[in-house]
Amino acid sequence: MHGGYRTGSGRKTLSNKKNPVTIYLDDSEKEMVENSPLPLSTNFSQKCRELIWIGLNQLTKELNQNSNEIKYIDLFCGLGGIRLGFEQALREKGLVGKCVFSSDIKPAALKAYKNYFNEDAKCDITKVQISNIPNFDFLLAGFPCQAFSQAGLGMGFQDTRGTLFFDVAKILMEKKPLGFVLENVEGLVNHDKGKTFKVIVNTLEELGYSVATKVLNGKDFGLAQSRNRIYFIGYRGKKVKDLENFTQTHSVLKDIIDYNIPAKHTFFTKKLLEHYKVEELYGKAIKDKRGGDNNIHSWDIGIKGEITQEQRGLLEILLRQRRNKKWADLIGIKWMDGMPLTEEMISSFYSHENLHEMLIDLVDKGYLVYEYPKQLIGNRRVPDTTLKKGYNIVTGKLSFEFSKVLSPDDVSPTLVATDVQKLAVPVRDGIRTLTIDEGLKLFGYPEDYHLDFLKKSEAFDVLGNTVCVPVIKAVSERLLDTYLEEK
Repeated sequence: MHGGYRTGSGRKTLSNKKNPVTIYLDDSEKEMVENSPLPLSTNFSQKCRELIWIGLNQLTKELNQNSNEIKYIDLFCGLGGIRLGFEQALREKGLVGKCVFSSDIKPAALKAYKNYFNEDAKCDITKVQISNIPNFDFLLAGFPCQAFSQAGLGMGFQDTRGTLFFDVAKILMEKKPLGFVLENVEGLVNHDKGKTFKVIVNTLEELGYSVATKVLNGKDFGLAQSRNRIYFIGYRGKKVKDLENFTQTHSVLKDIIDYNIPAKHTFFTKKLLEHYKVEELYGKAIKDKRGGDNNIHSWDIGIKGEITQEQRGLLEILLRQRRNKKWADLIGIKWMDGMPLTEEMISSFYSHENLHEMLIDLVDKGYLVYEYPKQLIGNRRVPDTTLKKGYNIVTGKLSFEFSKVLSPDDVSPTLVATDVQKLAVPVRDGIRTLTIDEGLKLFGYPEDYHLDFLKKSEAFDVLGNTVCVPVIKAVSERLLDTYLEEK
């Protein structure tokens, strides 16, 4: 740009003769140009031109940078696993992510999120004003599964009222982002005879999104855990990529076990290893209410006291018979999975002259309990004191220090908050519980993610409800492929 300036009504005018553009500068603006600290020409017009080009270049840089920036929100964020997977996918695609809003209410999860991301996610999404949520491109959410009271009626947005998914849907409706990544438990697919799943998909489509869904297992994405979950991705205004034909990678438990952490030596593990070699424990469940080759019972290791071979045989038969539906009619109750049987009933399938003494001894040692049958009242089982007492197996799978010993050559079962602390891993000199860091590795969290500042019970509780990071990365890449094609 070249030209001159002239005084007119207290303003300065700069014109370009080739491209007629007039810039009006007041006295203070003219002073700013002339006093600029940048190394500029002495001619005023040239100074203006150079400053304009500097500004345009900076604006171009910012626009180019912003064109690669993806803004997203992280709802029901928990430990931030969906965010981590989505960010990994962004980097893979040469994009830059920026989380502009996150939300959760669980104290332990909030502590972990703050510790890793240095962001406070404390927010009840059911109470937030949607207008206060910054604009964003993608919504991430691992929303809880709830039944829809009106499911099966309109099968759309209105059917979701009163659920946490409704809050997700409202945000999508009002903010109209480009797309979303959602994760939920596998059971959502068949929840309420499939109505819940149908309402969710129909609602997302009603809101203008092309939707792809798939149940995927973490063990197919390089994790040493079998964890099936349902994943949803959606994109507005363009058919979203499907969730088929992912490249599979695999690992096993020994790939993540820290063998430098020693075994746990307790009365329980001592009794267990008195009767079994460590290798013989691989894949074994330790519980008293089921039979089968893969189960170890408390009487097999004498944890409550040694018993005779005859008593062991009695317990094995009683395990099966107490589930036999014919006894429910004779007792006068609705069938339940494990009913107390009277001595008379037991004698019909196990005849022994000392049966009474054997049963009393098993009660005294704690392998059996002498109790009333239970009636089903509402959703509860209540003892019926009008009926005869019978003998029943005492303890279930969570009654012992360990509920299962995992095989190092296999993947772990699905980790859930209720029993993750009861899972044992074999190490050089015995067995011990999974560590928190091993648990994080089973979900694919990065090496620098730690939960050691939480109580162990808190850490495993939030772990049992988190997501498989590599699966989130894989499904997010499909979503971002759709975005980049449109771009």
